[in-house]
This record gives sequence, C-alpha cells and structure tokens, in this order.
Amino acid sequence: MVLPLQLLPTNHFPLNLKPSPNFQRMAQNLSYTNCLVAAAAAAASTANANTNGGRNRKLPVLLFDIMDTIVRDPFYHDVPPFFGMSFKELIECKHPTAWMEFEKGMIDEMELTRKFFKDGRHFDLEGLKSCMRRGYSYIDGIEALLCALKQNNYEMHAFTNYPIWYSMIEEALNISRYISWTFCSCIMGKRKPDPGLYIEVLNHLEVDPASCIFIDNSLKNVEAAIEVGIVGLHFKNADLLREDLFKIGIDI
Repeated sequence: MVLPLQLLPTNHFPLNLKPSPNFQRMAQNLSYTNCLVAAAAAAASTANANTNGGRNRKLPVLLFDIMDTIVRDPFYHDVPPFFGMSFKELIECKHPTAWMEFEKGMIDEMELTRKFFKDGRHFDLEGLKSCMRRGYSYIDGIEALLCALKQNNYEMHAFTNYPIWYSMIEEALNISRYISWTFCSCIMGKRKPDPGLYIEVLNHLEVDPASCIFIDNSLKNVEAAIEVGIVGLHFKNADLLREDLFKIGIDI
C-alpha cells in the first residue's frame, strides 16, 4: 500500500524551520572533537542496550543510503576523466550490467575488469581503485549531522547499493564511527529498489516499517521504501535533511 504522505522531498519543504534550541546549544558548546567523543559514548550505550535484549532500543531506526547521500560518488565525478572520456561516453562504452553485477556480488574484481567495457578493452584496475579512494569524501554537512544523531543514541545502518569496495570507503572515512555497514548489496545479493530487499531489512532489524526512516538521494528507492510502509526521505542536502528529520520528530 502506498503511503504518499510519508514522502518528504527535501526540496519542497519551507525554509522557515529553525534548528531546535537543543541543537543550537550543542553547536555552540561542543567542539567537533567533543562531538566525536560523545558519539563513541552513544555507540557504547547502544551496544549495552542491545545486549539487554533491546529493551532500551531507541526508535525509529535510521537507514542511510551511502553514495551521494553520505559520501560523494567518484563514479560520476572522477571515473570518466580517469578513462579520458565524458560521463556520457562512459555510459555508452561500458557493459550495461557489469557494474550492477559487481554491486550484487555476482562477479569479482577480475571479472569486472574483463566485462566493464563492451569491447573488452583492458584497463588499470588498481589505478581505478586509487581514483575512487581519492574521490571519497563526506557530503557537505553530513558528518556533523551523523555525529549529532549518534550522540542522541539513534540506531543507524547503511542501506546501500555498492560492491565490496565499500571497505575502501570505510578505510578513507571511518563511517562506522556513526553507522553500521549492515545492508550492502554485495552481501545481500540484491539491489534497491527490489521490494524483497526492503522486507529482508525489516525482518533483520525486527522492527515495524513505521519505525524505520530511510534516507536516499534516489527518489525511486525512497518510493520503494514507502511501498512497504517505511518512512521515506528524499535527500537533497544535509541542511534540508536536518529540517526534514526535525519535522518528523527527530530532535537533534
């Protein structure tokens, strides 16, 4: 059943919402280092709650897409220049399904190298990986938002279409300080917006759909979440996401 009222596209929200007084005080009084310390303490608190049978589990659970929601995606920005072509040329030259197969864990790096281009041309795999590593960075404002959420003891999980190279993102940005790499397509063998994948996520978390908030920059992925009853937020930028979260009762 479609629940259209749950779709909250950030670009359609009024801009007269202000951060809560609690957030303003936090921004004024906490240094970034102190925020990280608080996030670590919150992570320990969450772990203790989980060991107590989840009796103290804080809801809702937050599910985050990763690429171009939390992390800048170098595939769109850096990979075409690496191959010496435009993004349009890259799309025309690459195999239509090889990258998606890699994201679902159906093929490994070597098979990706063989299949990536339609014409079978070879390329420097390690060079491509280095290009990707250099391109990973947090989307503006998102790390501070994650830190604030973690400090407030919200349970957060990655829910991403990405290959085993998610480990390179972790090495570069240490995202696990804030969220768990729980739902990656390369591990689960499915990609968003497969409806069955959302059901698997809910079953794993053992929560009702309405107790989950899913944030993604892809509207079709958000719509698929809404179809199964999950609250969907269409990501545009960190400031608008903060407003969206505040509007639905996430006080940070």
